[in-house]
Amino acid sequence: MKPLSAKEIRGNWATLLLPILADDSIDYNLLEAELDYFINARVNGVYSNGSAGEFYTQTEAEFDRINTLLAGKCNAAGMPFQIGAAHPCAQIARERIRRTKHLAPSAYQVTLPDWFPPTLAESIDFLKVMAAEAAPVPLIVYNPPHAKRKLTPVEWAVIAGQVPGVAGMKVPGGDAAWYAAMRPLMERFSIFIPGHHLHIGLARGAHGAYSNVACLRPAFAQAWYELCISNPAAGAALGARVMAFWESNIAPVITKHGRSNMAADKTAAVAGDWLPGMTTRLRWPYGSMPDATARRIGEAARAALPEAFA
Repeated sequence: MKPLSAKEIRGNWATLLLPILADDSIDYNLLEAELDYFINARVNGVYSNGSAGEFYTQTEAEFDRINTLLAGKCNAAGMPFQIGAAHPCAQIARERIRRTKHLAPSAYQVTLPDWFPPTLAESIDFLKVMAAEAAPVPLIVYNPPHAKRKLTPVEWAVIAGQVPGVAGMKVPGGDAAWYAAMRPLMERFSIFIPGHHLHIGLARGAHGAYSNVACLRPAFAQAWYELCISNPAAGAALGARVMAFWESNIAPVITKHGRSNMAADKTAAVAGDWLPGMTTRLRWPYGSMPDATARRIGEAARAALPEAFA
């Protein structure tokens, strides 16, 4: 695929969840079926090695095999894709970009170094080096809620001025004041927010979601995004039901049961029941929700969002 500009990175992007077998190995056959599903669902794009891709658990050989599979499937289908080159170690993240440039991704996702909170100057230096390695492929900065350095609108403005290779961000979003502060940067950056906040973010100027709702039902998440664009009022009405379901059923995986974001994503995927063989299992040492709990959440999803299962 050709590198995408900030203005071209839009919509509903599905995360490549990492299927884990009972012996803690990766189920590559199921990973391939997952990619086929995303392509057939015609999502706006696919990305690897977000939190649900469990990038921090992978050996370098596993990373290479996963992303070679991703690139082969997506390039053959004309599907935009992003490679998550993130790693807690900056040197390994840089090597992941160097090794995969021949795969021709649409963009790379990176996180800031993670052992100790980097200063703004250190963050900019890191992003300049990573952007130079990736060029002409742009960077998307994944700055999750648990990042040791959470970038502010003022800091994003500094990055915009100093690192032209950064085309976008994956961020938690914020309140009306946050969106107002980010408005001057909305032409410069592609701004992606959590999937279950899609309708709110789009109304305030965001451009899409690296979507947790796509974990639940990829085709439904795509249809909802398209509804938000074609009929914002109807998209918002559906979004209110999506948010109510999410806050009552998926968020408690984190807030009540003390599990991780990736546990919530995999719970949503099993609840959605779109990929036979997928389980809630996370790679050691992180704990998962029981599959039976996910199936009960699936029953609630069918009641709250029947159109997702039509």
